Amino acid sequence: MKSSTILTWGIRFYIGVFFIYLFTPLIIMGAATFNDSRFPTVSPWKGFTLKWFEALAQDGAMWDALLTSIIVAFGVLIIAVPIGICCALFLSTIQGKGKTFIYSLMMSPLLTPGVIVGISTLIFWKGLSVSGGMLLTVIAQTTFISAYVMLMVLARLQRFDRTLEQAAMSLGANQWQTFRRILLPYLKPAVISAAVIAFLQSFENYNTTLFVKGYDTTLTVYIASKVRTGLTPSVNALGLLMILITVVVAIIYERKRRQEEAAKVNVDS
Repeated sequence: MKSSTILTWGIRFYIGVFFIYLFTPLIIMGAATFNDSRFPTVSPWKGFTLKWFEALAQDGAMWDALLTSIIVAFGVLIIAVPIGICCALFLSTIQGKGKTFIYSLMMSPLLTPGVIVGISTLIFWKGLSVSGGMLLTVIAQTTFISAYVMLMVLARLQRFDRTLEQAAMSLGANQWQTFRRILLPYLKPAVISAAVIAFLQSFENYNTTLFVKGYDTTLTVYIASKVRTGLTPSVNALGLLMILITVVVAIIYERKRRQEEAAKVNVDS
């Protein structure tokens, strides 16, 4: 057997194992939603039921926590994306030994444990008479999530041809027009991806949020508190709904992207 054939089958086997590892817990979680058991499990199977969706609909505290998580995530997105873009643009324009130091400084919140970020944010802003809550949660999460945005935009900027900016300015465009019509459209895919990552990172964050949330409980903190008092499959029902929504949004986005690419090919041809 040729080495290329072995490599091909090895890659296929690895990908298969990876997808099994990735999706098996999700399948088990979804199946547990329909198990007539008060515990979120598929074994022992006690019969098919839809009552956990009804229990989810009646769990006002969980819906409040979900709404809080969504509000915080959008707040983080609104602040972290512009900060990350500005940091990436700044890093792409400086040269010399100082660039490494500045890059490390901007990356430091991302490398700092979330517990430390949460405690330090709480102590600092408490000294400025800002108590815990959604505002402080947004501030705390933004300190490290903006680094994710910066990395994604910076990676896109490294492939940008700067002569396009020079050509636009030589034709009479000012810096704002050059940014809006040349650079920003080029960065659009990275900015959209960074915004999605920022939203998801905020939505699932626990360590930092735990120390700055105040009386505003997010979904991850609420679920963690339910672990101590006893989880029910209503949590699985919420997870299943979120997975379905994510899949539907991903399918819609992919269809729209392919339609745009097809339209672009038709225009070019």
